[in-house]
Amino acid sequence: MKLLLQGHEERYALEQLQLSLFPLAPMEYTHEPFSHCDGAVSSLSQGKVWLTATTVITLGPKKARASRRLKLENATVSSRRRLLQQSYYQAAIQLLPSPPAWGALAGVRPTKLSTRHLLAGGTVQSCDRMLETQYFISPQRRQLCIDASVATLEALEQTGPRDLSLYVGIPFCPTRCSYCSFVSQAITKFSHLVGPYLQALLKEIAYTAPLVADAGYRIRTIYIGGGTPTTLTTVQMGQLMDALAAHFDLSHVIEYTVEGGRPDTLDKEKLTLIREKGCTRMSINPQTMNDSVLAEIGRCHTTRQTVSAYQMARDVGFTGINMDLIAGLPSDSVASFADSLEQILQLQPDNITVHTLALKRGSDLYGKRVPLPSAQDVGEMLDGTNARLRQAGFLPYYLYRQKYMSGNFENVGWCRPGYAGLYNIYMMEELQTIVSLGAGGMNKINLPGGKLERFHNPKYPKEYLERLDTVLAQKETLFAMLKELG
Repeated sequence: MKLLLQGHEERYALEQLQLSLFPLAPMEYTHEPFSHCDGAVSSLSQGKVWLTATTVITLGPKKARASRRLKLENATVSSRRRLLQQSYYQAAIQLLPSPPAWGALAGVRPTKLSTRHLLAGGTVQSCDRMLETQYFISPQRRQLCIDASVATLEALEQTGPRDLSLYVGIPFCPTRCSYCSFVSQAITKFSHLVGPYLQALLKEIAYTAPLVADAGYRIRTIYIGGGTPTTLTTVQMGQLMDALAAHFDLSHVIEYTVEGGRPDTLDKEKLTLIREKGCTRMSINPQTMNDSVLAEIGRCHTTRQTVSAYQMARDVGFTGINMDLIAGLPSDSVASFADSLEQILQLQPDNITVHTLALKRGSDLYGKRVPLPSAQDVGEMLDGTNARLRQAGFLPYYLYRQKYMSGNFENVGWCRPGYAGLYNIYMMEELQTIVSLGAGGMNKINLPGGKLERFHNPKYPKEYLERLDTVLAQKETLFAMLKELG
């Protein structure tokens, strides 16, 4: 599907919206006028008083047109971009079977809008109107945004200008799930790298900790993620957590998460050690409680193992447990997904994260092109989950979107009151500096004026081992920048 811009250069904003609204149509940007093919022409014209955005979209035998205008005296870079997106959206919905849940919003962080509005003194009511009139977002998604932003403001009260969060990456998994596009490596093929990788990570920990102290920062949350961190043996996990405690000052930490992820990597000995070493929050992620779906996606564990791992985590003293579900997995159905949710609710976890399947090019699932639940079915899964979790006393505390998500929906973290995952909020809302250790992580440095400086760690374990000296030098640069901020 072609895209032609006339009178403006807002290519990225319009491309993302076109990809969101017409995900099955191949994207092709063009500088030349076209005819007799599918595509959109986005134009911007300026008169003496008005700035006018017009979009004409051709889709098969159908054609749609829409215009929006804005007084020149009120035009800014962001309002002009929004005007173009609004005209595109209003043309597109004439050709779509139903209005999309997220309206004209193509961004991955919808709550940036609602949080900014509330921080500027807006009310919940005015925020709802803004999301409706400017972005045409559905009532249910507007409520998700606002609730998550309220949780963000509460989390903001627990952080200061010299606080940071620490991410530790363990990029290994027992096997690779068919939907996964992350950089994690299956332990069956890359077990020889685990030992050297851990030793390199311990070296980075020892190198980074003095830099944190010298810059005058304190660690507020820790997140050991992956991959599946509990792919490490109990002894290796102990070495990692002992090193973090020995080198960093953890006395100000208010949340310490280990992503257990795969139930088949957890036993009572490992869970006991993780709890005794200071972890306050454990994530046990079945993705589905349907054994046939588990087999379809290549997860070598059963629903029974999930229940067992959860009960062991409770037995050793975890009071903050998160569990994940994914809507849209192959061979799943609306009824089966609802049943998975009910089974998880019976366990009474403190957090439930509901993801929408994102079909990424790096995943095995993308290459196989297996049948998947329709966008309508995924919408029913998510809408039913929204209602059921609210009924059970859960509220959304963070959300984000990804490219290539089924139905262009969202991922939402739900929690019981008092159990919001603070690291998730700080990282997704970019409220804190994030220092990442190990492969696959991203360092995010908060700068004045809401700007960010990003430093990427090498993606893969082998690359991380080969470039460890570069990683350590990058930490010097990163903390020199933090010290300059004062």
